[in-house]
Amino acid sequence: MQTPWEHRYAQRTQRMKSSAIRELLKLAEQPGIISFGGGMPAPDVFPVEQFKEACIKVLTNNSAGALQYGSTEGYLPLREMIARHTSRYGITVNADNILITSGSQQALDLLGKVFINRGDRVLVESPTYLGALQAWNAYGAEYVSVSFDDNGMVPESLEHALRFGPKFIYALPNFQNPTGITMSLERRNRLVELADRYGVPIIEDDPYGQLRYEGETLPAVEVIDSQFRGEQGCYSGNVIYLSTFSKILAPGIRLAWVIAPSEVIRKLVQAKQGADLNTSTFNQMVAYEVGHGGFLDEHAKLIRKVYRERRDVMLESLSEHMPEGVRWTTPQGGLFLWATLPEHLNSSDVLQEAVKEKVAFVPGHSFFPNGGGLNTMRLNFSFSNPEMINEGIGRLGRVIKKVMAG
Repeated sequence: MQTPWEHRYAQRTQRMKSSAIRELLKLAEQPGIISFGGGMPAPDVFPVEQFKEACIKVLTNNSAGALQYGSTEGYLPLREMIARHTSRYGITVNADNILITSGSQQALDLLGKVFINRGDRVLVESPTYLGALQAWNAYGAEYVSVSFDDNGMVPESLEHALRFGPKFIYALPNFQNPTGITMSLERRNRLVELADRYGVPIIEDDPYGQLRYEGETLPAVEVIDSQFRGEQGCYSGNVIYLSTFSKILAPGIRLAWVIAPSEVIRKLVQAKQGADLNTSTFNQMVAYEVGHGGFLDEHAKLIRKVYRERRDVMLESLSEHMPEGVRWTTPQGGLFLWATLPEHLNSSDVLQEAVKEKVAFVPGHSFFPNGGGLNTMRLNFSFSNPEMINEGIGRLGRVIKKVMAG
């Protein structure tokens, strides 16, 4: 008898859905498609030669260790490198505060496994990162949306949401995915104050923090929290901080990290042992060889130069090609900007027409945990070169004009 698989799946799988973004990446493989859909870094800024040299060095000097199982916490020299890097920004951490994960997506999943019971409320920006919603849906999270404007979470909405007793607050303060908006310093301070008042921890997701193209660099929420508490020793505050090597080295190595109080790290380590035992030892050693000695800082300068040009080209092209009634954000960094169409338009309908013209984007409704955003879209500017951006936005502008004309 053939097993009826749909009757064997766990109940939690009912809330699992395929990522709209991952599905759109399949479109990018079609000939002639210009896709602004994925959040992919540009391959032309990958440090290929440095990776080649590092691979040879690791295999020559420590092949037995590199190809063996490793500690769940992560390769110690890499964690110490991250601790030194973090300490430059005014927060004291050591290796015991750091867990290496197989990409930030695993970090989000582990946090869901450790913190979320079915029915627990999680406070999120609206819109927010789709990957976080995907990770936590399987654990039965319910989402409390916080209103969002050009300065980030609106404090009045944030305080109202905190009264629902959420398990934690999830925020992307720098160049938020999907909007590209940066949370102001005033709002960061207010976030820390309110979270402390209501006794709710913060998960600060910061994959793009080193990709600022203009404006003043703002302190991480974790730094503000540490100063708020007047901490003298290693960090033991109210924030769990996530970041990644995907945007500053390469996403293919699947390396990210969590910074948190050591007691939280110990619990996440237990969860990770049940997931994959440890992140690739070889990849960690290679990333350390590539990244230490100041290379990361120099390489980030190159990435910022390339991506700033592409952002500027997209902004100029939008101004040239978009019809009246279309609005968009002007991100100070990161990989994305956010466009809003006239209210009577549905961006999913626009996408269907856009694909016919060989251009793609991500409709915005997927980023709203409780519905909405039908007339919004996310546009990525990091992956395509300036010529492709100009051509793609031109195609998209023509499609939107056609749809608006009815």
